Amino acid sequence: MAMAVAQRDNSIERHIDSSGKYVRYTAEQIEALEKVYVECPKPSSLRRQQLIRENPVLSNIEPKQIKVWFQNRRCREKQRKESSELQTLNRRLAAMNKLLTEENDRLQKQVSQLVNENGFMRQQVNTITAAASADGSDSAAATPPLSSMRDANSPAGFLSIAEETLAEFLSKATGTAVDWVQMPGMKPGPDSVGIFAISQGCNGVAARACGLVSLEPAKIVELLKDRASWYRDCRSSEVFTMFPAGNGGTIELVYTQTYAPMTLASARDFWTLRYTTNLENGSIVVCERSLSGSGAGPNAAAAAQFERAEMLPSGYLIRPCEGGGSIIRIVDHLNLQAWSVPEVLRPLYESSTMVAQRLTIAALRYIRQVAQETSGEVVYGMGRQPAVLRTFSQRLSRGFNDAVNGFNDDGWSVLNCDGAEGVTIAVNSIKNLSGTANPASSLSLLGGIVCAKASMLLQNITPAVLVRFLREHRSEWADFSVDAFSAASLKAGSYGYTGMRSTRFTGNQAIMLLGHSIEHEEMLEVIRLEGHAPAHEDSFVSRDVHLLQLCTGIDENAVGACSELIFAPIDDMFPEDAPLVPSGFRIALLNSQQGDKQNSLTANRALDLTVAPTTTHAAGDTCPNNRCILTVAFQFPFETGLQDNVAAMARQYIRRVVSAVQALATAISPSSANTAGEAKLSPGSPEALTLAQWICQSYSNYLEVPLLRSDSLIGDMVLKHLWHHPDAILCCSLKTVPVFIFANQAGLDMLETTLVALQDITLDKIFNDSARKNLIAYFAKLMQQGFACMPAGICMSTMGRHASYDQAVAWKVHAEDTSVHCLAFSFINWSFI
Repeated sequence: MAMAVAQRDNSIERHIDSSGKYVRYTAEQIEALEKVYVECPKPSSLRRQQLIRENPVLSNIEPKQIKVWFQNRRCREKQRKESSELQTLNRRLAAMNKLLTEENDRLQKQVSQLVNENGFMRQQVNTITAAASADGSDSAAATPPLSSMRDANSPAGFLSIAEETLAEFLSKATGTAVDWVQMPGMKPGPDSVGIFAISQGCNGVAARACGLVSLEPAKIVELLKDRASWYRDCRSSEVFTMFPAGNGGTIELVYTQTYAPMTLASARDFWTLRYTTNLENGSIVVCERSLSGSGAGPNAAAAAQFERAEMLPSGYLIRPCEGGGSIIRIVDHLNLQAWSVPEVLRPLYESSTMVAQRLTIAALRYIRQVAQETSGEVVYGMGRQPAVLRTFSQRLSRGFNDAVNGFNDDGWSVLNCDGAEGVTIAVNSIKNLSGTANPASSLSLLGGIVCAKASMLLQNITPAVLVRFLREHRSEWADFSVDAFSAASLKAGSYGYTGMRSTRFTGNQAIMLLGHSIEHEEMLEVIRLEGHAPAHEDSFVSRDVHLLQLCTGIDENAVGACSELIFAPIDDMFPEDAPLVPSGFRIALLNSQQGDKQNSLTANRALDLTVAPTTTHAAGDTCPNNRCILTVAFQFPFETGLQDNVAAMARQYIRRVVSAVQALATAISPSSANTAGEAKLSPGSPEALTLAQWICQSYSNYLEVPLLRSDSLIGDMVLKHLWHHPDAILCCSLKTVPVFIFANQAGLDMLETTLVALQDITLDKIFNDSARKNLIAYFAKLMQQGFACMPAGICMSTMGRHASYDQAVAWKVHAEDTSVHCLAFSFINWSFI
């Protein structure tokens, strides 16, 4: 009987329509509706009518009932999703609660132990003082010296060092051997990646992370040991000796090279002992520390380019969780030899926040990213696997670091360096551009790579703001002809520098997102720059340029001290073994605070590093006195015989780019009178408030109904309700080519853009062919009677996604003097297809 009821429930589904009646659907009808739901969960009225015509099994169902079915189906999907999210959240909260409980218990025991030790020490001091007074001696008890690091020449000696490293690492990971403070801005919670802390007042710089990962401990160990695959500043990491230790553990001698973040400092290398072992509670520990006097590494000539840094006891403590997954604790404790860099750069090498961002947080985010990819939670575009796109990101970052550092053993040699301007020109004639295991993908016909690079100091700028502006307004600093040359040079035998064709950049830039990391702190995207041949050539021949771009650190509210914009020309077919020649920008925050007595002295010394003097602001300026180091590096492939020509072009181009970026940095500085980097119509500005009032008043005058639910709103409430209106509302200028000037939050979501980038989008670019024809047909009516109601259609976002809408309303927006200020559009019930 129960089976019969179950079969009946599976074959017939009942819904209640708007009139309160039950509507029965057969299995065939449900199957037809489900197929459409997978493709379009929110079909328009036209699509629902088309569905009934295309499926005879639905002929006896009214369109209104079809609409109710989709509404109910969306509700069920939402409920299932919310239930799944709540279960996941509950598991995370339970694990986080357990983690915090353990941390609290540990701290309570630590407090009790310290109180007892304090009382004991007081007794000892009193006893010694009394004895010294009685003996008339002023001698004090001497503190036993700390044991220094030592090398060993036998497995027994290495094991002794390994056990000592393990004890010191565990005291940092689970105790208070280091004075840890919560990392500013990083608050633990179920949606956060983990719990982060940085050191204060200890030897060197240290950071600690603790988080939950849905991977088994052995897999995490495998991932983290492969440091070159996830640590973007790691050039190489090689194991030279490995032998077994007790408890199934291993001891390894590892030589690691790391990149310098800018051109003004040398890179760092480490010679370390790494100890992997299992604890009695089932945890796995990987701890590591530097060995003193370990030589120059495998290549003495190459090691001369590095400054030997020290790794104090660091590592990973990984404990399995009940029901799967692991709790991981990460500690990174380094001495980066800050004395060896110019004084202006020392804050970067003395910053625990920088170590946390570039190393500790990066490690935890990487394994969390892999865990989500393994579980299928991450979906990327263009049919690419997440691991493939992650490889592209690593290749872009590594290629840029190679260009900035210019190691001799990679084939780089300096042609010349202008000390007055700080521009360095380097050439590499042996570089393999493929970056893959397939040597056939390298371009053997190329003569080599020319790199122009420079570093400079910027004042009163936030790295995230500047990188975001560079990303969204490429035409402000880039030369399309140079982009086209770089792209064409990667196609062997295309054309050389001297015969470079002149092309015209249309000003249109399309950004297509490929993928992003779990907290959107890193994005991989394809940029299409639209260009056409000049008038005397075939104007219909497309000269579009495609760039693969990596963008990091563009959220100014996020915790981070470094932002990057790295890009490389790529073929529109986007092959997996495509050669990449990355160029771009890196902006590192020096973390200087306002009122620092050393600011003026350091800034004056740093002027020698700049290509042009930086802007000096008034003493009463209230903005934070941020100081940043901007590193610019551009690479250009050249054919044999054209090295000198391309080098001259590269020097001239890098000067123009640097000059443009400095001008942009001055313009978008918070302390600048000309805030060109901010949208004039940003939410809360007086211009936006005035425009919102004009939009609502004009809508009411023409359509005789209020745009907002209440027509009694005044002041800021008008803009607030317009900004959060569920329909996408956009305004465009009345010009030959209408350009958008404002959009509410729904409008920005529909176009997948920002208020700054919105002003580069023209009206015709957001419609498909059918909707564009509707716009043209209704445009005369709009201009004549002041408004027009257009039927359902499809528009396109800047990411190339299609969004459908049930209806579009357009109307003229009048200013207070009754002149037409702009045109407004409202896209009703829009959703992505």
